[in-house]
Amino acid sequence: MTFEQLSIFVAVAEREHLTKAAAAIGLTPSAVSASIKALEAFYGVQLFHRVGRGIELTKAGRIFVAEAQATLARARSAALVLSELGALERGTLDVYASQTIASYWLPQRLMRFHRAFPGIDIRLTVGNTKTVSQAVHDGLAEVGFVEGTINDPALSSRPVAQDAMVVVVSPSHPFANRKGVKGEELLTETQWIMREAGSGTRSEFEAALTAGGCDLSCLKIAMTLPSNEAVLSALLEGSCAAALSSIVSASFVRQGDLTIVDFSLPPRAFTALRHKERHQSQAAAKLMEMCLAV
Repeated sequence: MTFEQLSIFVAVAEREHLTKAAAAIGLTPSAVSASIKALEAFYGVQLFHRVGRGIELTKAGRIFVAEAQATLARARSAALVLSELGALERGTLDVYASQTIASYWLPQRLMRFHRAFPGIDIRLTVGNTKTVSQAVHDGLAEVGFVEGTINDPALSSRPVAQDAMVVVVSPSHPFANRKGVKGEELLTETQWIMREAGSGTRSEFEAALTAGGCDLSCLKIAMTLPSNEAVLSALLEGSCAAALSSIVSASFVRQGDLTIVDFSLPPRAFTALRHKERHQSQAAAKLMEMCLAV
């Protein structure tokens, strides 16, 4: 049974008249009659009595018409849902983001998206760079935002912003007022508070040290902590250094609680991820458009 056959049957059943039904759905009476006969022949059930020049539903036809009308109503409802999804009137968008981005860069952009498309429910999950990229790879997230680059051939990546990395210490730390701190001094003259393995902040910092000829095995790690906020709080104790995003440490630096060390780290990209082979919804495309426009 085709959707067209179902629509023709309902049109005839509601009018009990072939010509009126044909006019209502834009077909010829002969085409309508042929469709009804084909439906009856295929299922071996007579749906209409031919009484003189008129027609009327059989008992089987009366039973079937209610189900047919309900099926067409569900189909119209499904079409409406697709139309609303396409028009961004409703839907859900799953987004994963690494901690720095989720806490400091993404929220304002999500609010702009919400104002433009209030019917779209954004479900944001926060993780580190490794968990975010894995979520996009596995289809748990349609869009992911991470720091730095990802080496996964299944994912496409696009820079959406640039972030400055800085080394920060307490004002009481020996590096606080020193000019031109060298890479080897970072290894030998201080201990470090690091983010966990898999963090984009940590991997970008380690990559910068390696590119500068530093041996990471000489890095004195006092503690590894799972969040930027925990690292910031631990730094206030005064004896350690940490590498963080400038936007993460900005308020602490402004208040004088932390000081930026005179050591240059290369900028890093904030990168949007999506799966190359999965369909990108209009909601995801609009969010990406907004992130690139700011």
